[in-house]
Amino acid sequence: MISYLKGTVAAIHKIASGRVVLTLEVNQVGYDLQITPRLLQQLPAIGEPVQIFTHQQVRDDQVVLFGFGSLAERDLFRQLTSVSGVGPQIAMAMLDGMSLPDLVQAIVSGNTRLLARTPGIGAKTAERIALELKSKLAEWRLQSGLSTTPEAGPAGSVQEEVEMTLIALGYTNTEIIQAMRAVGQKTALAKTDNAEEWIREAIAWLSQ
Repeated sequence: MISYLKGTVAAIHKIASGRVVLTLEVNQVGYDLQITPRLLQQLPAIGEPVQIFTHQQVRDDQVVLFGFGSLAERDLFRQLTSVSGVGPQIAMAMLDGMSLPDLVQAIVSGNTRLLARTPGIGAKTAERIALELKSKLAEWRLQSGLSTTPEAGPAGSVQEEVEMTLIALGYTNTEIIQAMRAVGQKTALAKTDNAEEWIREAIAWLSQ
């Protein structure tokens, strides 16, 4: 098992279905690693050194290396793929759709609406992910030193209405989570169950 590779960025290829392949040169050998578009934005220029954590998948006669920017991200990938119905491509899509702390928070808090926004994940799979990983990730998050900022948003049907409205307006999962967290810090608003006020404040925050 290859834990990580340290080398220089040789090439970057964007292939079908939005997948990105990084060719990393290590001791005059080029390794192709599938990475997320999110990681692509963090990579140094061609020819510059970088360390990539890896997960090796062997299926039939095919070997695929998946690359990650941190050990925690690779660990979460492995946790996700341990859930029935979640393959490596879906796990990569989930890691690309939200930042690592926000994805873990969505799972720990059981926010299946946001999880189900990832292509390939239906409501049942989102519920299975939350059910199987909620307690595991709550403990793992503490051990990994990730942010444990609590959810600060409206409860129940109000939260659902706010999130669905923001989703319809085209905001991303990460933007919605950040807006709900920021707006929820307002004491007066946190005590109200008026969905329209939450929506108005969230949109105002997102428009800053």
